Amino acid sequence: MKVTAAVARAPEADFSLEELDIDDPRPDEILVRVVGVGLCHTDLVFKASQTIALPAVFGHEGSGFVEKVGSAVTKVAPGDRVAITFRSCGECPRCDAGDAAYCHTMPMLNYAGMRPDGSKALRAGSEEIASHFFGQSSFATHCITYERNVVKVPESFPLELAGPLGCGIQTGAGGIMRSLACEKGSSLLVLGGGAVGLSAVMGAVVQGCETIIVLEPHEARRKLALELGATHALDPAEATDLPAAIRAILPAGVDYAFDTTGIPPLLQATMGCLAPKGTLGVVGIAPPGTPMPGDLMTAVTFGHTVKGIIEGDSDPDTFIPELMELHGQGKLPFDRLVKTYPLSEINQAIADQHAGKCVKVVLLTGQK
Repeated sequence: MKVTAAVARAPEADFSLEELDIDDPRPDEILVRVVGVGLCHTDLVFKASQTIALPAVFGHEGSGFVEKVGSAVTKVAPGDRVAITFRSCGECPRCDAGDAAYCHTMPMLNYAGMRPDGSKALRAGSEEIASHFFGQSSFATHCITYERNVVKVPESFPLELAGPLGCGIQTGAGGIMRSLACEKGSSLLVLGGGAVGLSAVMGAVVQGCETIIVLEPHEARRKLALELGATHALDPAEATDLPAAIRAILPAGVDYAFDTTGIPPLLQATMGCLAPKGTLGVVGIAPPGTPMPGDLMTAVTFGHTVKGIIEGDSDPDTFIPELMELHGQGKLPFDRLVKTYPLSEINQAIADQHAGKCVKVVLLTGQK
């Protein structure tokens, strides 16, 4: 069948909206009619780095209606409303332990741009287009995905907003609620006030953190952080000595820090902000070859931990429903981060997000 997709053909070029052919679902596959898809920094990193050979269709925060299912699919049926998250195998020791984000085949299933057998689901005439990004490639009106990717969305939840729960929101909130498991009364420094960082703030409020500090250059995002529950919002242009700025608030330092920036000097400075037994959780994408931050003997002396985090250590089948429930209770108002654009305006949306004019973009296909 024909689909419309935003295709990346060159690392620095705009996305082009193109009509493509998509495969019918194989026995283990699901065809989803995409309603909305979040725009994540990771999509742009993969496009720029050409980690997946271009041309490619990215997008990994899709939501929509199940249109067709393969003969082996039992989890969902045509007509079901679903959010689409990352893919995992469901069979390795990490998946068995509920650690789907650390699936032994995570890179192959999510970052290869093709099925494990080397085939691709998308074509422009005779030209193959890289697909299966995060097991979905949802910058399109339809996408092929899998049972491990999909989570049912109740009728009471706005379907077009459900996609970001599959990555950005669950990464930020999950980083605090699952990975770091911040205790009630603890202190937290969040580096970056984008969608992931502000989701971390909301997760910290849910956890009952007493002091929540956000470091963010955009004034509007600092203001929003405070409205969402942060106790302090610092401008990096003013807090040039970050450890001093943090210790002016908490003389012993913070119990936890959560980095969404991947900026090496900032990561290094953050180690000086940690209290004894403090932990730095890292989700930001740092340049290749970036060394671990901090000094080894300082880490030994004060019991510091640096923890890498993928997808907030989430088990999507349990955590995404929890996030939807928290949203319904008014405890996770992530819709305040969202600005919607038509899929056709993806390039303008990217420019606006980069300029700080919006926090979280959701692209709408116009389908119902």
